[in-house]
Amino acid sequence: MVYEINGVRPVVHPTAFVHPTAVLIGDVIVGPRCYVGPLASLRGDFGRLILEEGSNVQDGCVMHGFPASDTVVEVDGHIGHGAVLHGCRIGRNALVGMNAVVMDNAVVGSESIVAAMSFVKAGMAIPPRSMVMGTPARIVREVTDAEIGWKNAGTSQYHELAVRSRETMREVEPLTEIEPDRQRLHWDSALPLHLVKKEST
Repeated sequence: MVYEINGVRPVVHPTAFVHPTAVLIGDVIVGPRCYVGPLASLRGDFGRLILEEGSNVQDGCVMHGFPASDTVVEVDGHIGHGAVLHGCRIGRNALVGMNAVVMDNAVVGSESIVAAMSFVKAGMAIPPRSMVMGTPARIVREVTDAEIGWKNAGTSQYHELAVRSRETMREVEPLTEIEPDRQRLHWDSALPLHLVKKEST
């Protein structure tokens, strides 16, 4: 659902995918190869919201900001389910975990990871490649190469999901019974981060 307000209309690059149940209002710019998931709310009715190339904002996320502010997810930024971004900047190739909150004028440095359920206070400056967690969030250590590799693999899957969604997703009626030999969706193997860490030790 895409809405103009005060003559300002969202912009969505033709290679991006925005789910039909997501809401884009006003000054929203969705760049190339981005993915915006179901029920995400991008309210550009005060400040500008920018998704740079290859970034994803997953289902149930909220983006908003104060007047004259920009809320930005830089190239390949990865915003997990249910996260809230308000007037902040998420650096290139950074990850914000599920249900985390990043507040006004906070800056999450490139290749950093904000753990699920963390609360990043207004004005916090997170250096590149930092692991951040807690409420309020604090920097606990540097992100490892294995964690960056895991993050990159997940973001690549969202790049592919944007393509698959544009090409094959359509609204249908549900089946009433499970088909014999029901097919599965085929993806490269992906593990949760805690299992990746276990394998690397």
